[in-house]
Amino acid sequence: MAGGVAAGGGMTPWARIKAILGGSAGNLVEWYDWFAYTSTSLYFAKHFFPGEDPVGQQLQTAAIFGAGFIARPLGAWLMGIYADRGGRRAALTLSVALMSLGSFAIAILPTYAQIGVWAQLGLLAARLVQGLSLGGEYGASATYMSEMAGHKRRGFWSSFQYTTLVGGQLTALLVLVILQNTLSHEALEAWGWRVPFAIGGLLAIVVFWIRSGLEETKSYLAAEGEKERGSTWALFRDHPRESAAILALTAAGSLAFYAYTTYMQKFLVNTAGFAKDTATGVMAAVLIIYMLVQPPIGWLSDHVGRKTTIAVGLGIGALVTYPVMSAIAVAQTPLMAFGLIMILVLCHSGYSAVNAAVKAELFPAHVRALGVALPYALANAIFGGTAEYAAGWLKKEGIESAFYVYVAIVMAVAAVVAFRLRNTNETSLILED
Repeated sequence: MAGGVAAGGGMTPWARIKAILGGSAGNLVEWYDWFAYTSTSLYFAKHFFPGEDPVGQQLQTAAIFGAGFIARPLGAWLMGIYADRGGRRAALTLSVALMSLGSFAIAILPTYAQIGVWAQLGLLAARLVQGLSLGGEYGASATYMSEMAGHKRRGFWSSFQYTTLVGGQLTALLVLVILQNTLSHEALEAWGWRVPFAIGGLLAIVVFWIRSGLEETKSYLAAEGEKERGSTWALFRDHPRESAAILALTAAGSLAFYAYTTYMQKFLVNTAGFAKDTATGVMAAVLIIYMLVQPPIGWLSDHVGRKTTIAVGLGIGALVTYPVMSAIAVAQTPLMAFGLIMILVLCHSGYSAVNAAVKAELFPAHVRALGVALPYALANAIFGGTAEYAAGWLKKEGIESAFYVYVAIVMAVAAVVAFRLRNTNETSLILED
């Protein structure tokens, strides 16, 4: 064995694990930085959007959150092209550098009381930079980890892409829990909310160093001679059906994810009536289990088929979203809320554990990163990026339950699309093991 290659020509187990860990560590930090905004927005909203209406302040911070999604398709397009032409490793390194810049900017940003509307514009600019970063991160990391995973256990190994995505959100919440228990409420609202962003910026620097030493994938190296590497025209000309399928799947996956996780923390406070720290604790417990179930479901998909786990998860999710969210709205105890939310995220796990692998397996290597990233980012911006704002607006209009119906309908449509997919366990276009 040499250079991480086994005697039979495949990767050694250790080389594969090292590559997966290297890719997933950066993914965790990227998503930690992204979700630090949502986990702390209850505390910093008034510093950038003064007023007496907390729901209105959250709507404005949600609008900035959504604006970050506007940059994600552009980041996905540019970084997808770069990953297909310059390499997966190069794209992963650049994306984490951009995320570090955005996090440090928010950590030191003056408030509205200090510089007026420039504070709001600064917050918007920082989120746009983070959106560019994350738009590129998903496609590059999903492609890299799927190509490094190997045919036999691709569902299992690529599930760590979402494991670390949830891990990033969980880490952001845990940092907030620590701050809630070490700082006074006044200190947390005054300056403590900046700490998670400073931590994220520092972690991103560490990951930049780790990613610069990653091994390039065989799939990318094998496609170096292709003339249309990273071609947007070639992507939509040759793979319109696959691109449309990713749009539909991501629409449901991202909308449900933000409804069940990031918005859920605010839902527990503003609708169910739980205290902020209680809501944080409930969501931290949910995310721990949600994170841990990804690899087992990924392993299951290697045996029953990845399209099957997606279709079943989204289909059941479509059926239970309305009654479960209605029950959470009147939940009497944190334990009851926890159990109900777990029903939702377990359904979503059928999609989340295997979506990276399925999307990567639909495209040939020369347009794979772009094919995974661009349709994903477009759907994520339209559906995921507007989820919190749509939920908040419907609540303000007095028809909050319409949001549950909206989520259920989008999931039902995607479940039909998933059922019609080819079985990528048998037809994967990732040819190199």
